Amino acid sequence: MTSGNTGIGMTSQRTRMRMVERLRAQGIRDESVLAVMGEVPRHIFVDEALASRAYEDISLPLGFGQTISSPHTVARMTELARGATAFEKVLEIGTGCGYQTVVLSRLARQVYSMERIAALIRKARKHLREAGSTNVHLRHGDGHAGMPELAPFDAIVMTAAAIQVPAALLGQICVGGRMVLPLEKRGEQQLCVIERTEKGYVERRMDQVKFVPLVPGVG
Repeated sequence: MTSGNTGIGMTSQRTRMRMVERLRAQGIRDESVLAVMGEVPRHIFVDEALASRAYEDISLPLGFGQTISSPHTVARMTELARGATAFEKVLEIGTGCGYQTVVLSRLARQVYSMERIAALIRKARKHLREAGSTNVHLRHGDGHAGMPELAPFDAIVMTAAAIQVPAALLGQICVGGRMVLPLEKRGEQQLCVIERTEKGYVERRMDQVKFVPLVPGVG
């Protein structure tokens, strides 16, 4: 039988198109996001043993206690982030395997992404090369701090759950921009969209989600 990473069978373009139709049925409306989800080969971002499950609507383990988010979660967070006035410079907190990173890179001019686990940064670099993404800048560091020297960002996407919004990141959103992140309260997580206006910040709570926690420091 042919290997899962060859783009044949369960990892084929047809399989990705079925995933896109499912995302559309689940309420994803941004056609640009749907198009990118159909282009990016999700199976190259997971271990070969899991490639046949890459297009199911589930999160999958990456090692180091981390996961690759489900296709719906990736599409939903990207769709919410793209509601910003512009979508040229994006900051991602939590590179992981690089899948969400690559999806963002197909829609934004420049993506800056931080990951606290050095081994995952190395994996992500390999995946970015395979995906042909050249407009992504990776950094090994604590995501709580963000990248203030490169701020402001049109959008910030955080792929780990926080108990409260990191204060340093709020100041790195441009006026008219937004931040999308999972927030945990009393054991439950919800996607949160924070928009920065001329008068301050407006917060909206959205879907229930399940993410690994945002951890300080580097590893």
